[in-house]
Amino acid sequence: MPADDRTDTPRPEYPRPQFQRDRWQNLNGRWGFETDRSDTGRERGLTGRELSGEIVVPFAPEARLSGVEEQDFLRAVWYRRTITVPPQWAGDRVLLHFGAVDHDATVWVNGIEVGRHRGGFCGFSLDITDAAPAGEPVPVVVRARDDPEAPQARGKQSVRYTPRAATYRRTTGIWQTVWMEPVPQTAIRRPRITPNVAAGAFDVEVPLSANLPGGVVHVRVSDGAGEAVSGTVRADLDLTPRLSLVLPPERVRLWSPADPHLYGLDIELRDADGRAVDTVESYAGLRSVAITGKQIRLNGDVVFQRLVLDQGYYPDGLMTAPTDADLVRDIQLGQAAGFNGARLHQKVFEERYLHHADRLGYLVWGEFGDWGCNTGEGQSTNQRPDASYLQEWLEVLERDHSHPAIIGWCPMNETWQDYGDRITALDDVMRGMFLATKAHDTSRPVLDTSGYAHRIAESDVFDSHDYEQDPEAFAAAHSALADGEPYVNRSDTTGHSWSIGYRGQPFFVSEFGGIWWNPAEAGRPQTATGSWGYGDRVRSVEEFHTRFDGLVGVLLDHPDMFGYCYTQLTDVFQEQNGIYGFDRSEKFDIRRIRAAQLRPAAIEADARQQRAGNDATDGKDGRRPAEAPHPTEEPGSTKGPRPTEAPGPAGGAHT
Repeated sequence: MPADDRTDTPRPEYPRPQFQRDRWQNLNGRWGFETDRSDTGRERGLTGRELSGEIVVPFAPEARLSGVEEQDFLRAVWYRRTITVPPQWAGDRVLLHFGAVDHDATVWVNGIEVGRHRGGFCGFSLDITDAAPAGEPVPVVVRARDDPEAPQARGKQSVRYTPRAATYRRTTGIWQTVWMEPVPQTAIRRPRITPNVAAGAFDVEVPLSANLPGGVVHVRVSDGAGEAVSGTVRADLDLTPRLSLVLPPERVRLWSPADPHLYGLDIELRDADGRAVDTVESYAGLRSVAITGKQIRLNGDVVFQRLVLDQGYYPDGLMTAPTDADLVRDIQLGQAAGFNGARLHQKVFEERYLHHADRLGYLVWGEFGDWGCNTGEGQSTNQRPDASYLQEWLEVLERDHSHPAIIGWCPMNETWQDYGDRITALDDVMRGMFLATKAHDTSRPVLDTSGYAHRIAESDVFDSHDYEQDPEAFAAAHSALADGEPYVNRSDTTGHSWSIGYRGQPFFVSEFGGIWWNPAEAGRPQTATGSWGYGDRVRSVEEFHTRFDGLVGVLLDHPDMFGYCYTQLTDVFQEQNGIYGFDRSEKFDIRRIRAAQLRPAAIEADARQQRAGNDATDGKDGRRPAEAPHPTEEPGSTKGPRPTEAPGPAGGAHT
């Protein structure tokens, strides 16, 4: 299908705002499309002919916005589109980027297979230079396979025809932006930016496609007053050039939910004559995460984590937000209700969501959609994750490392399995994912799994899921935490804990609440496929508020609880236990929900009292420089000399 057959471009914004170049071309829009239920398309010649239908990319064929809206299982689907690399890009390498394709993707350009990728949550890039000469129209063909029976990371996608309880409609094939860009023969790869608050610095690693003899990497950090610091390092000595950029003390401004300040970063690769070979724009926030006893500290302060479970589903786009504004709205809805962050649940959210969380000061835990490996075969062997979990999780860590909004990692969720006498695939893969995370990132805490079957003794954090609806029983369940006996998730059949023992780590209830409310269904019984929530239903909005206040109050008042995560931000299809409706409408009095959460938590109050005593002893006034107001600057703004979005007309070819 010719590129100029598009009438307009969905999701036209630049997809990678923390690693940005000027020249790019958005390939969203109408593509040729064909389902392949028997997965015989290659034998039937689908790589070399026009396809029978069409689809609107980047929406999955199950989504209404795709124009297909297929509800049945799709073992394989095919895409086709004609692209033309702009003539101005001749002499550069051309990269074709896919934001996400579920689950196994193979890509052909001009009849040549240019690459494969496994995993439906993280993107991949392919060099198509040799297959797509500049100025010549060439076909791009994509096959996506999505086996509904195979154990694989599928998140909340239902393995049954009819979604039920906490699983939803499926996503197959392309579901995030497709785009291409030119890069020089020696190019900058994704930088890794790590804040170093103790030193007032950013530690910056700049991987290159190859070392450049005589070349240098130059990095400039800027804020609203212009350049704050810059540095240069040789590009021909170390495989990955690294440098630490120490800010002048008067230019240090910490990133936090109260003041999500972002510095601009310009990164330039220069040749031996000082000429720019490659230039990218980025940004960073200066913030630290640390653990003291059972406290998790942000920039040295105890900040109670009032999190909400966000699953990132939309009625007409499924896992794909219809517009960029929908991503912003979801964060703002959480903040309006009094939450200061979210667990990004059973899905790897797109980069633009994290960009908005960075600039809006919204704390998030980076997670993975690991559901889908439960075989049901044996209580102590039912989880069968494989090597692809590690591969894709490492891609996630690499993509998202530099976002200041991410304050912790959690690669698995609700891995229910008895703790038996044998080492299992779950034990191996969970440990592998934990060690990979710690090896990649030493700046953030890692939780081995959210709820259920903890298996890693060195896990920085411990948690449980508790959907008890009675506040008194809820409080009783968590009353022994101070004695080293937290509430743990147990087998329904044996009553035994699924986890290894607790070792005194920071603890939070990372799922609770899930209070059902849908007035249209109030007179009907709860069903897993109709209208579903956790526990006994409330009978009115007022009863909801009473229960919400009671459950939240138990955790706020617990002196050993560093936070919580309430289920959930919005209704999702039949799971109708959101603070907001699936259409993001208000179901309750949001001001009351906000007020219930914003009183000081016990762990915060204790830390403030301790700090006040220390300050009095030291003769200080208790105020830190980082808390000074900045009345002339907007919170969340990027303090560099650039916009946060890519220049040029949306969706066009920027040459």
